[in-house]
Amino acid sequence: MKTTDTCDIFTYDSERVESTSAMIQNRDLDGAARIFKVLGDRNRTAITYALCENDTLCVCDIATIIDASVATTSHHLRTLYKEGVVTYEKKGKLAMYALDDNHIRQLMMTTLEHAEERKD
Repeated sequence: MKTTDTCDIFTYDSERVESTSAMIQNRDLDGAARIFKVLGDRNRTAITYALCENDTLCVCDIATIIDASVATTSHHLRTLYKEGVVTYEKKGKLAMYALDDNHIRQLMMTTLEHAEERKD
């Protein structure tokens, strides 16, 4: 007998579905999806991880770390900034980037831990 990953009949728990639907309506799932989307690029993921491991990095440091041009790196950083993943501060002639808050660090580290568990 072949099994599939779908139900053999269509039925649902109306109480559970209504409760969960209400919860979904009250959360910013679009905002969460935008964060995952922006982190869906390997370079932006590498930048975010690099900032998890360092309090701040300048654009030139980040460009060197990800082996990209300063222009390309700046583009990635602007994208991350627009979605609230990173913040920056000008220090003289340097633009120093940092993670926006600890939630981003937790998200990145949890995601990496999960990805590494799945490799085993």
